Amino acid sequence: MFEVVRYTPEKADEWNTFTARSRNGTFLFDRRYMDYHSARYHDHSLMIYDRGRLVALFPANETVDGRLISHEGLTYGGLIVGRKTITDTVINAFSTLEKYLITARLQVVIYKAVPRIYHDIPSEEDLYVLTQICKARLIGRDLSSVVELRSRIRFTELRRRGTRKAQAAGISIAESDDIDTFWQILDNNLTRKYGVHPVHSASELHLLKHRFPSQIRLFMAREGQETVAGTVVYVCRDTIHAQYIAASARGKQTGALDLLFARLLDDDFREARYFDFGRSTETLGQMLNRGLIFQKEGFGARGICYDTYEWYL
Repeated sequence: MFEVVRYTPEKADEWNTFTARSRNGTFLFDRRYMDYHSARYHDHSLMIYDRGRLVALFPANETVDGRLISHEGLTYGGLIVGRKTITDTVINAFSTLEKYLITARLQVVIYKAVPRIYHDIPSEEDLYVLTQICKARLIGRDLSSVVELRSRIRFTELRRRGTRKAQAAGISIAESDDIDTFWQILDNNLTRKYGVHPVHSASELHLLKHRFPSQIRLFMAREGQETVAGTVVYVCRDTIHAQYIAASARGKQTGALDLLFARLLDDDFREARYFDFGRSTETLGQMLNRGLIFQKEGFGARGICYDTYEWYL
């Protein structure tokens, strides 16, 4: 007998324990991460039980126009399941979920699937059930650039030349806790180029890094005492995601990012499976930043899709 229960803060420990043991969840689904921006979203996360045993999570928020988004405040969402979950369980979970959502008078679900590089083991039963049984349709396909670290493509000559230039300039690479300095470079770049600010404020990054010191790491490139580039990476089991990348004018001039990523791929994360440089698309994949993706591909990264589905109830 399957049952859907709405998440409440009293269930945080149960939620977090399941997330940590799941086969397609990352620390982004930990409530200590999700709830840092709880004031921005009307949380409507769900927990699915089979005869009293938790079998799936559905991180989601509800909008004023009757949509359930999984999840608006995260890069991805969808149905999070255990390692031993089989297809029949996923079918029953979606069936029970559909009945719950109709009763709750929700009209449509926006489903941002977890990309396969973040799966601990294969976990795409949800996509089959979602499209073939629930008849959801694909409405967005973003393109991210990923290095497969166990079968790497060599840096292009342009990136190798940048690495040599940074070495000649005496650029040094080190892990750091100096979020404020990095955030200022990042904010200056985004404000100047796009008129926007980073998704996370400096104080939010401080908070999240304090909560997840092993999963959220900052690496900086310095010329002498001056920080000229950096990246904030999210360590999601065997997949590393570059959440933020930024360089000052001097950092760009010296090729600091080329040396920084050479160090991360060659040394710090050489034992990982994937290094995800992130998406180079906007508006559900309709706009591709060709200059940005060209830079990422220079590091040997190739394409992985981040898919978004629309499911009418």
